[in-house]
Amino acid sequence: MTTAPRTIGWTVAAASFGFGLIQLDVTIVNVALPRIAAALGTGIAGLQWVVDAYALSFAALLLSGGFLGDRFGARKVYLSGMALFAAASLACGLAPSAGVLIAARALQGAGAAAMLPCSLTLLNHAAGHDSGLRAKAVGLWTAAGGIAIAAGPLIGGLLLGVTSWRAIFLVNLPVCAVAAALTLRAAETEPKAKHGGFDLPGQLLGILALAAVTAAVIEAKPLGLLNGAVLGAGALGLAAGAGFVLVERRSASPMLPLSLFRNPVFSIAVGYGVIVNLTYYGAVFVLSLYLQRVLGYGPVQAGLAYLPLTATFIAVNIFSGWWIARDGSRWPMIVGALIDAAGFGLLLLLGAHSPYGLMLPAFILMPGGMGLGVPAMTTAVLASVEKQMSGIAGGVLNAARQAGGAIGVALFGAMAGDGTGHVVAGLHTSALAAIGLLLLASGMAAVGVHGQKRAA
Repeated sequence: MTTAPRTIGWTVAAASFGFGLIQLDVTIVNVALPRIAAALGTGIAGLQWVVDAYALSFAALLLSGGFLGDRFGARKVYLSGMALFAAASLACGLAPSAGVLIAARALQGAGAAAMLPCSLTLLNHAAGHDSGLRAKAVGLWTAAGGIAIAAGPLIGGLLLGVTSWRAIFLVNLPVCAVAAALTLRAAETEPKAKHGGFDLPGQLLGILALAAVTAAVIEAKPLGLLNGAVLGAGALGLAAGAGFVLVERRSASPMLPLSLFRNPVFSIAVGYGVIVNLTYYGAVFVLSLYLQRVLGYGPVQAGLAYLPLTATFIAVNIFSGWWIARDGSRWPMIVGALIDAAGFGLLLLLGAHSPYGLMLPAFILMPGGMGLGVPAMTTAVLASVEKQMSGIAGGVLNAARQAGGAIGVALFGAMAGDGTGHVVAGLHTSALAAIGLLLLASGMAAVGVHGQKRAA
């Protein structure tokens, strides 16, 4: 069945608008971190939690978001998530303490978790069986998210230039209203027939595993790697992870169908997504500290420094959709990871007094590589599963990506520390780690993503 261009146009607009909002809140907070630290009296570990509370809640609940969208209708769950996101944004903007802000950020993540897989389901259903149309729609959807990720620091910097850090959260309220109006014009999906209940044990174990591992990584630097709390959190995370796999293997209605990973293309694409998010989110966190604490940039100047990321994402995401529709996902994934790795390599040239011109090539190559690879990775996942599984597949992919991003912020942030020398050394160490991981991602795509036929 072919969807009318007008109908899919509204669906693409609604899904892309919401996805852009979700991604905006991943990075908009970064340029505000020094202001938040000063206003609420928190250090590096507290700032990592401000960023990671959102990412962790997002990652841990994405699978449930996909399940609920498949069960009750993607548009209905998408709108419900948007309402929660708006309420949580208001709570963030009014937060009187770091603890309240962190809790509100976790609620934002829960709203985003309901929205994201449903946005992808709306797109997949609107495209019908037209693989070329699906690839182009995903390219536009990914472009919206990529632009928002890159524009977040710029928008945050501009808002901080005229008002307080609270505005970066309150600005979400009118944006949510527009996104909801667009969504009402999109077509609803057909709810999946009921079979089995909600996987509560799997959900709880998933949340525990992600939160404990991230806590261990974040607190390892201030408390010490051999501290009892750090070791206990790490052990708890590993045990919960093992319990999660066991529960999902035995459950009649698992939150995460492990059978999806029998498809090598699906498994490789998910692993690719983890690496891309881990490296990018971790790097943006450290770069924000580098620009403001080492080079002395103000919030507006730091936001403007990220402007090339935005322009690169716009062009490359759209080109990627065309390339995937023509040749499949394999080569865009391979080339994208290599370009991204080259951008991280250029970060090794930066020091305590580097001019902006030295950063510019890296700020072009990193989003260029990510912009090529992410639409291809997403399309590969959707093409590897049956249409009725697109919601849960999208949830698995994006849960893995957000978990990767949370670990990236925790890991790269732990490498940076507070002093100028520590931030520069941490930036270099993070860049080397990212290069190795991205080369691995490129090799994974070269070996495992194949056999995709050219779209008609």
